[in-house]
Amino acid sequence: MEQSFWVKLQRVKLHDILHIIYFILALPIALVYKQFRRDLWLICDNENEARDNGYWLFRYIVKKQPDQDVMYAINKKSPDYNRVKNLGKVVQYGSFAHWVFYLTASKNISSNKSGKPNAAICYALEVYGILRNKRIFLQHGIIKDDIECLHYKNTKMRMFVTSTKRECDYVSEAYGYPEGWVKELGLCRLDRLHGDHEVKRQIVIMPTWRKWIAHQTTDSYRYEDIKDFTNTEYFKYWNGFLKDETFLKMLEEEKIKVVFYPHREMQQFLDAFDIKDKNIVIASWPNYDVQELLKESAFLVTDYSSVAMDFAYMNKPLAYYQFDYKRFREGHLSEGYFSYEDDGFGPVCYNKEELIEAIMDSVKRDLENSDKYSNRHKDFFTKWDRQNCKRNYEAIKAI
Repeated sequence: MEQSFWVKLQRVKLHDILHIIYFILALPIALVYKQFRRDLWLICDNENEARDNGYWLFRYIVKKQPDQDVMYAINKKSPDYNRVKNLGKVVQYGSFAHWVFYLTASKNISSNKSGKPNAAICYALEVYGILRNKRIFLQHGIIKDDIECLHYKNTKMRMFVTSTKRECDYVSEAYGYPEGWVKELGLCRLDRLHGDHEVKRQIVIMPTWRKWIAHQTTDSYRYEDIKDFTNTEYFKYWNGFLKDETFLKMLEEEKIKVVFYPHREMQQFLDAFDIKDKNIVIASWPNYDVQELLKESAFLVTDYSSVAMDFAYMNKPLAYYQFDYKRFREGHLSEGYFSYEDDGFGPVCYNKEELIEAIMDSVKRDLENSDKYSNRHKDFFTKWDRQNCKRNYEAIKAI
């Protein structure tokens, strides 16, 4: 959903403006340093995280392509810092050194659009043509929707990774990238979803975020009164489902555990979910890893999150809980090519009764996927192997 200049301006902080000084001072150093590191690749995920496609690509390069000059940017206070420090070269995210390496690198690679020393300043430098570096977008998930901020006019990224033919065709046609710049390569993290891993009798619940709630601006009140999180539709529906007596009784009788893990942007509100049931865990980052939860769980409940794609990739059953579909489309993301009803990998539920029925139906099948959704899996995932990191590396190398 396109945001106005005024809404974006409200999020600019004094800290962002100070990074202009870093950029000015780092530029001449980088121009000299480029002569010594002509093919440096700088990779990152989230500032405080090494768990997404950037991490898995970095790991692949260090282990399989040791001659490639590569670094990873991360906050050294992050709980994930040791994961990358013990692999290869790292730089403090957002530091002056990060600016130097960002300007030095022949390729800047990230799973996040904001994966750079300072998102606000780099956006201005890149989108307005001041800085013409080669940036690779590894993707954060398989795209289903029309995400305006990822259109070429808003990124000027050199390569955009997709994972399926339908996704690749859609992004190529709708997002405005030059011909050949959108590649069907597969998410690097999907390599880790193959193979045998223990699946518990566990339901993982992963709702995505809502822009107007997580990042409140004057524009937020167009969609909902957000002065009190517990009065939001988001809280009422998810909390009501988690406390439903029929649902709790089913968990007890079927010996099923539940992990409730909202999107990182919504975890600031976790304390509002006062769930006492012994079978439900309210999970927080960084104590729980998204990929590990998806691998070990037998069933997923989400709303619009792209984690459904990772889960479906493993051919496991899921359900979508979409009580606020119209509002989500107005205030968060516009529709794309993907219809949840016609293309989705599980039933679409609009109230808790429908959701509980969908879960119970799956329990009757011993939490195995149905033929209907297994067939959709086969049709949708046109690349289903352990070669995603390899394809990404080779495509980046070829630029």
